[in-house]
Amino acid sequence: MDYATAQSKDFSYSFFLTKDIDLLLPVKIATIEGSREKKPFTELLENPALKFTGLQTSDYSDIYVTCQIFAENKPLTVPIQTSYKSFENRWAWNEWLVLPIKFRDLPVTAQMALTVWDIQGPRKVDPIGGTTFRLFGKNNSLKEGKHKLYLWPDQEADGSVHTTTPSKIFDRGEMDRLEKLIKRYDKNDIDRLEWLDNLAFRQIEKINQRESAKSKKLYLYIILPKFEDFPAIFSEPEYELSVAPPLSTTTVPNQLVPSTIIDSSMNIIVDPEITHENPVEAKHRRLVRSHRNGPLDRDLKPNAKIRDELNQILKYPPTQSLKAEEKDLLWKFRFYLTRDKKALTKFLKCVLWTDPTEAKQAVDLLSQWADIDVDDALELLGANFINRAVRRYAVRQLQKADDDELLLYLLQLVQAFKFENISEKSSSTNESSLVSFLIDRAIKNPILGNNFHWYLMVECEDKLFGKRYAKVAFQYMTAMEKSPSGKQRREILKRQGYLIETLSKISKSIYDLKDTRPKKIEMLRASIADPKNGLLSFPPLPLPLDAGVQVTGIIQEKCTVFKSSLLPLSLVFNCVDNTEYPIIFKTGDDLRQDQLVIQIITLMDKLLRKENLDLKLKPYKVLATSSDHGLMQFIPSSSLANILSEYNGSLLLYLKAHHPDEKALATYGVNPEVMDTYVKSSGYCVITYLLGVGDRHLDNLLLSPEGHVFHVDFGFILGRDPKPFPPPMKLCKEMVEAMGGANSSHYQRFKSFCYVAFNILRKNANLILNLFALMVHANIPDIKIEPDKAVWKVQEKFRLDLTEEEAIKFFQNLINDSVSALFPQVIETIHKWGQYWRK
Repeated sequence: MDYATAQSKDFSYSFFLTKDIDLLLPVKIATIEGSREKKPFTELLENPALKFTGLQTSDYSDIYVTCQIFAENKPLTVPIQTSYKSFENRWAWNEWLVLPIKFRDLPVTAQMALTVWDIQGPRKVDPIGGTTFRLFGKNNSLKEGKHKLYLWPDQEADGSVHTTTPSKIFDRGEMDRLEKLIKRYDKNDIDRLEWLDNLAFRQIEKINQRESAKSKKLYLYIILPKFEDFPAIFSEPEYELSVAPPLSTTTVPNQLVPSTIIDSSMNIIVDPEITHENPVEAKHRRLVRSHRNGPLDRDLKPNAKIRDELNQILKYPPTQSLKAEEKDLLWKFRFYLTRDKKALTKFLKCVLWTDPTEAKQAVDLLSQWADIDVDDALELLGANFINRAVRRYAVRQLQKADDDELLLYLLQLVQAFKFENISEKSSSTNESSLVSFLIDRAIKNPILGNNFHWYLMVECEDKLFGKRYAKVAFQYMTAMEKSPSGKQRREILKRQGYLIETLSKISKSIYDLKDTRPKKIEMLRASIADPKNGLLSFPPLPLPLDAGVQVTGIIQEKCTVFKSSLLPLSLVFNCVDNTEYPIIFKTGDDLRQDQLVIQIITLMDKLLRKENLDLKLKPYKVLATSSDHGLMQFIPSSSLANILSEYNGSLLLYLKAHHPDEKALATYGVNPEVMDTYVKSSGYCVITYLLGVGDRHLDNLLLSPEGHVFHVDFGFILGRDPKPFPPPMKLCKEMVEAMGGANSSHYQRFKSFCYVAFNILRKNANLILNLFALMVHANIPDIKIEPDKAVWKVQEKFRLDLTEEEAIKFFQNLINDSVSALFPQVIETIHKWGQYWRK
């Protein structure tokens, strides 16, 4: 816990601020001193039931204490009471009560109302006495240590501002004088001498027993916690100010303004200077940083405490904003941090780029910094970093990545063009190092160049950035023509464009045809056979969906039309090696969201394999060729709904039918390799949980004969779901039963794979978050709904606040909740009947 230090001319002192104490308020109920008078005999004659009350039956009856926090005559908590305890010769609890309110939430007027209760009959209690105790004393300091509170006889503590049960009364007894001295002793205001102190305390105890025996008053002793050797001072928490957007349409350059939910009861106050810099803070920053450029600054090293603070800052996720104090700390030790590659992005966030001197110092440090990883380089290409030198540095770091790794991030790197500082009036984009770098690599690698071309074609349709992407596409084609095989490459891209255009026209014609499905299939096959379309046979052509595959035509008789509402086409291509490549061509559907999800799944699969965890994932390929059509790889498989319907509700029978092995008793008659694939690939649920994939039902969970479980149809992500109360992840009981049930060794292996996968992906959370941050303006449907919250939704799933052990426990609960959830099973049944009547 941090504490503040204040200094004056002659002295310095340290203290805690209550707003920084994120702990629940505890209070120790110690003892009650004093004696109670029993009711006189005349009262017992008038009310015989009194002789059975606690006071009459025992000198130390079974009483209890309640405690509640009040402020401004209103209760802030529910009452908390001591546990049951029997007493013999003294009322002593020595019990800590934890009140349901944190120190940081206590107002300066907070009071503790304590009442002691005794039993008066069945379900009836009466107050023995009550007291109201203010938690903050002089100078708004939080009271601590032991306190003696007077109990007002037969009264319940009221907790009001003008209380009738104050904890202090005017009393000049000998014990009061001694207790004040003990408090001074506890604060080290009195010199300590052990042998003499022991004698003194024995004598004080005797005096206390003698005073208590003859006193007719009751006093409650409580103990409040101490915070090391420093006082805790009241401080108001700092709240974020919600500011309504200006009434006139204004744009804030290079800044993403978060959407604000405004209640109708709020008074909207527009501050025209909210985006302006505070001149006082600006001058303070210049004064603090101006003398930090001397030779001594280069050798400045943090002490252990500050080093811990710096390490904590470096652990922040890329979405977390830095406080002013944290920025100053990073700037102060910038030379020391150059050895830490993870510190660069945090340091660049502390720089005021509008200050030329500060910006130059920051840029000069880039060459001295340890080489950063790809995830940090991607962050530097985001919307928060517009300095060209910084972006050039990020591109230099990306140049170290090979083509396979670059292909994983290509979708986001193309989106990063939107954040490049390019003049819209310029006829080219040569001033962008990122554009030049990607064009160079795309020309050298045809597969990379194929995807780069189609990513550009889709973005050319963008209303806001379409012209910029058209310039990049023109620059790419111009540079390609100058390469040795440039004309041939350009001709290939032209032929691909013709293929997609032809398939799109056929798909639209079939959709518009008002006839039965067999007639639509007949029309599809006739269109493929039509020589005008040139689809039946053509010279070898790299398939746009998978440029590593050369196709030579479409197999007419194997093509069909799916029953789906958009009537997607099922096409089978002939390859040069005499193999077949089945695909799905969809029109009227934006596949960019599916394309993003599959790209992230492919990346996660590689991250897991890098840590020697192969979950046997099957991320099929997806390519959006326009905002309303695209291609998807088709993997032979069946939906879980069809399998369960055909195989008497058992996935195990399906696997056994395709890969039987009677000798494999441990895998229930299924080939062990197939069972291993099924168990591992069921870990797909970890990824769909992290991406918040919704609308999961047994029709979009597929299972291949080889045991590969995989998901299709990613129309809902980031927590969106058309069904109410969806489970955290899709893991139905039929999937568990295929592993042998919840008690089987296969199910335990499945869970252990999930735990390991979850923690591996948590370690790579920054990379995934940075990729999503680059996609906020990519017109992805579910990101476009709340672009400023998209990255936060993904980050929330990673639970970066947990340790590895806590994360395992958390995910274990997720799995248990998903399997046992009843409502999703009801929804699944409704969905099944809906599909039945639709057919």
